This record gives sequence, C-alpha cells and structure tokens, in this order.
Amino acid sequence: MLENAVSMEQATVAETQAGGARGSVHASREADGLPKIAGVLAAHRGEHHVIVLQDFPDPDAIATGYIQQLLSAEYDITADVVYGERVSHRQNVALVKLLNISVKRFDPATDLTQYDAAVFVDNQGTTATRIVAALEKAGVPALIIVDHHEAQGRLTPEFSDIRRTGATSTIYTGYLEQGVLELSKSQREHVMAATALMHGILTDTNSFLRADVEDFHAAGYLSRFCDPDLLESIMSQARSKPTMDVIQRALADRVVVENFSIAGIGYLRQEDRDAIPQAADFLLTEENVHTAIVYGIVVGGTRDEERLIGSMRTSKITLDPDEFIKEVLGQDSNGYYFGGGKSSAGGFEIQTGFLAGGSENGYRDLKWQVYDRQIKQRIFDKIGLQQRSSG
Repeated sequence: MLENAVSMEQATVAETQAGGARGSVHASREADGLPKIAGVLAAHRGEHHVIVLQDFPDPDAIATGYIQQLLSAEYDITADVVYGERVSHRQNVALVKLLNISVKRFDPATDLTQYDAAVFVDNQGTTATRIVAALEKAGVPALIIVDHHEAQGRLTPEFSDIRRTGATSTIYTGYLEQGVLELSKSQREHVMAATALMHGILTDTNSFLRADVEDFHAAGYLSRFCDPDLLESIMSQARSKPTMDVIQRALADRVVVENFSIAGIGYLRQEDRDAIPQAADFLLTEENVHTAIVYGIVVGGTRDEERLIGSMRTSKITLDPDEFIKEVLGQDSNGYYFGGGKSSAGGFEIQTGFLAGGSENGYRDLKWQVYDRQIKQRIFDKIGLQQRSSG
C-alpha cells in the first residue's frame, strides 16, 4: 500500500505542459518508450538554445545544465549554459573546474536573438529574474522546464517536468535510464556527467538523509558510471574563512522562538552569498530547533547593487517552506512571489529598490534595522508571536 501511494504521488506531482495539457510521469512517455523531453528536443533539432540556471547555481543546477547540454547535442542542438551572478561556493567551483564544465555568466550585452528557445533547469525563472526579463524582451520563448521545486507559475513553456523529488539530477538520471542518452564508462564526458549528477543528488538530499525512493534508485544507476575519487575531491572542499565568519554572525545574532532560529546577518559581499544557506544548515543542527531562517543584504560590485537574500531550512515534516515563504513575504508589484522552495528548504530575494546604495554608516545601519525588523515581524506574525522590542 505504501509503495503504491508513493508511486501515485510521484505520478500526480509531475507536470507536463504541451499545448496546455497536463500529464503524469507515465503520460510523459513517447510511444517509443522515451521520455517526452526527447520528442520535444527532436522537434527542435538543429536549433540554438540557452540553458538558464539560477543566479547563484548549486551543484544540482550545474550538473543538470551540463547533462541538458549533452542531451541537446544528441539532437544537433547547440546550447550555452548561463547563470546570472556568481559560482562562488567552493564545492561548486571545484565541480566546474575538475569536470571542465562550461558555464557562462550572463552578459547583458549579449545578443539574445541568436537563441531559438530557452531551457530552465533546477529553477522556473523566479531565481533568474534578470535573465528572464532579457529573454522576454528579446522574444526568446521558454521551451522546457525541469525542476524539483514547487510550481511557481512564472513561465509557460512548451514542456515542463516538475516533480516533488530530492533533486533535479534525479529527474535527469531517469531520462538517461529511459534511453535518451546511453552512458558508457569508456567515454570521459559520460563519467563526468554521472559524477556531476551524483554530486547534485548528494547535496540536495543532504547526503541521502532527505532522499526518497526515486533518489536512491537514481544513485544506484549512476554508481555504475561515476568516478568516486573525483566525487570525493569535489565534496572535500573546506569552508572558507568568510563563510565561517557569516556562520559565526548568524550564531551570535540568532533569535530562537517556537523552535525557529532566525538570524539577520547584516551586509555581506556578493561572493559570500553562498554562506547564507550554509549558515541556515548550521543553525538547524541546534537542539530543539526545527526551522532555521538566515538572511542578509548582499552588496554587488557597486553599492547600488543590493538585494536582501535569505534561506530557510526545516526538519519539520508538516511545514512547507514554499508555502511558508510565499505567505510570509507575498508578491511584488508584478504579482511574482519573492521566494519559494521545496520539501525541506526554500529561499527568497527582495530588491532594496529606491533604498539601495548609500555609503554613510548611519544610513546603512538604519536601512538594515528597517529590513531586519520587517522580516522578523512577518515571520513572528506567521508563527503567532509579537515582535520583540530588541528587534
């Protein structure tokens, strides 16, 4: 009974859109047994695509961007993998360098009309807003979305596969196993792809602690092709000093209420942005804490480039991060949510807009106090508490 229930849930959460139609995992197969994504790629043979990752791509995004590029090549489609801001986490840098994965930072000066379509992996456009806006302005349609986060409704592609599973890498591994691309241990790029996908599954499931049956099955398949020594080298990267400093600030400034640990860490550099989710992961290990939320104002190359970015982690089964973040922070003036998530994690991003910039310390401190108090107030309202006077 339990096994049947799991299968039914996996079937119903997979979303396939083709001319407005919706279908299950099984309905997304072609008559020849290949997954429907193969038919979509075949119908666009010979085109030039852009594969869009989130602004700050994680291992799951980098791995699936790489494998989407390989799948595209099987149908004579050339594809560029792009991201919005920075690959900064040490494991992510190691993944890109050791596996020689080609990813490009988005350049606003790029002529996007060269692309026939856009493919979104491990995101649905809500964490790559600048790229999405530029693509829409250039008239480049969204063709494919493959993601494991909750449906966001930002884009209307020709095909989407959105499932509640541990990692987008798990979904792509399923495509491989179903015959879209036959992996061979003798081909180096296939070994690299399998290693990258395994890393994506490991990181997004917290080393299988949050894995489901589909994730374990995918890992079993990949184990025949991946390089364990290379995988170990990628995952053994130590935390940087700036990351440790951010974790220390989160520990010092956290407020623990109703089993929530909430930490506003002030300003941090763009290159240290990946320390925010790491700090949330760390706070979640504290006794009697089931949910951790860490946020700060990330400053870019100039002081006029500012965004409040946050991460949420939870071990509480009945708490849905996607729903929680959307209810707490709401939508912007265009009707798009400031954030969302998946089964145990979420994130959010808020432009500081008119208040961005300003080098005078008093102004910066005041601005941070406003944002810090507002975020905490909304969280406290959601969990039924009054704002503390210490803010």
